[in-house]
Amino acid sequence: MKKTLLIFGALWLMMGIGAAACSSDGPDTDPKPEPEPEPGIEIEDPAIETYFAARLRGEQAEYDRSESLAADELAEASARVWALWSKTVKAADEPQLPAPSPHADVQRWDDIARPDGAWTLPDGAMNFVYASKGDRPAAGYPLFIYLHGSGEALSEWQAGLAWCHYFADAPSLYFIPRSPKGGTSCRWFPPSRQEAWERVIRQGFVSGTVDPERVYFVGISEGGYGSQRLASFYADYLAGAGPIAGGEQLFQAPPENCANIAFCLQTGEEDTMYGRSRLVRKAADEWAALAEAHPGYYVHKIDLQPGKGHGCDYTVTTPWLKGYTRRAVPKYLYWENYGMGDALGEKLRYRDCFYNLAVVEPSDDRTDNMVRSCYEMTVGDDNVIDLRVRVATVETCEPVSEDGWTMELGVKKSYADAEKGRVKIYLDERLVDLSKPVRVRVNGVERYNGTVTPDLRNLVESCALYFDPLRLFPASVEVDVR
Repeated sequence: MKKTLLIFGALWLMMGIGAAACSSDGPDTDPKPEPEPEPGIEIEDPAIETYFAARLRGEQAEYDRSESLAADELAEASARVWALWSKTVKAADEPQLPAPSPHADVQRWDDIARPDGAWTLPDGAMNFVYASKGDRPAAGYPLFIYLHGSGEALSEWQAGLAWCHYFADAPSLYFIPRSPKGGTSCRWFPPSRQEAWERVIRQGFVSGTVDPERVYFVGISEGGYGSQRLASFYADYLAGAGPIAGGEQLFQAPPENCANIAFCLQTGEEDTMYGRSRLVRKAADEWAALAEAHPGYYVHKIDLQPGKGHGCDYTVTTPWLKGYTRRAVPKYLYWENYGMGDALGEKLRYRDCFYNLAVVEPSDDRTDNMVRSCYEMTVGDDNVIDLRVRVATVETCEPVSEDGWTMELGVKKSYADAEKGRVKIYLDERLVDLSKPVRVRVNGVERYNGTVTPDLRNLVESCALYFDPLRLFPASVEVDVR
């Protein structure tokens, strides 16, 4: 690599970017401004910046420059790529997150006179408060994205502001949006909302304010349903999720996807509307079975609080979640790739990546959301990657009716090995020994056996794909499913 890259990488490491990759609860004094690069240090690369800008605009751009990397160049190259990404995000033509406010001039956050910002959604403006509690830890704040319930939007939001201020989880940072509409128009999972959550996470990561190992979705009532769906959809970005006073139907939020996050679901045992308490009991059974089948995974705290209704104890969740950090690059993952978002006139949206796995060609047709590609991957200590790819046909079962609504408590799934598809598996030294051959088996059949060469192209592609400082991958293997 070029001499300027090596100099820049050393400077970046001295600036403390490595602190963002480790968890710390140690308080810091006032956040220090990010040092400006020293004169003469080159941090431009027009080709990479053009590619990043195109990807931020949603264009299907390609980065086709290949530049092999030696093992001792990986840290510096990763730092440079992340710096170029951060620069591009901060200059992008998109609404930006403000600096977090401590709102020290109010007794409670529901006394805040005006929101910290507003983003435009298809159905109106989404006001939000972006507020911190306590001193910023060295690694950045734990970030809670809090989603309110489906009553009248202003009162639900104000109640959420009060609760978020009250929760005993400082130091912490909260993004607290107000839905443009209340009632049945308050939905937190359509694609317009997905884009907002990705923007919060993306901009939070490049700001250095957010600890990338500590991001959580939480919410009450409709926010509980939303956070449960989002937990399964975005598990690879999360340390944990905490639905409160909810209980989502499991076909809309596959528990299997939550292998590597801490999951806390708290609902009152007398909260029977829409089958909530029954759905929570079903969820508890599912998580317990998954945790037994996969020791060390599916960490959960699912409780039906005795004698409580919809107003259960909301204070349990965030302090418990905060004790868990993210597994950004696990050696086991399960991904049921389902479409999410068919509400408020918006269509389903599928993700094309999860942890270190990217879909080049899906194994289902994406014409029926109850027929889903499922990926289960285990990385062995012997440089062998076993990937199982199946297509699941999902059926709901165990209907229960409450107040004119019918909820489906259970899910039945039948599986068949995938007949088509192609995937890319991103790799780094946390997963395999890059100095030795790597083997990839798909449904028991060897699809790759050979060396993998670290390349700048992989770092650039994975950065744009994941926008995540903990998932900059220098190597990859692309294989057919069959």
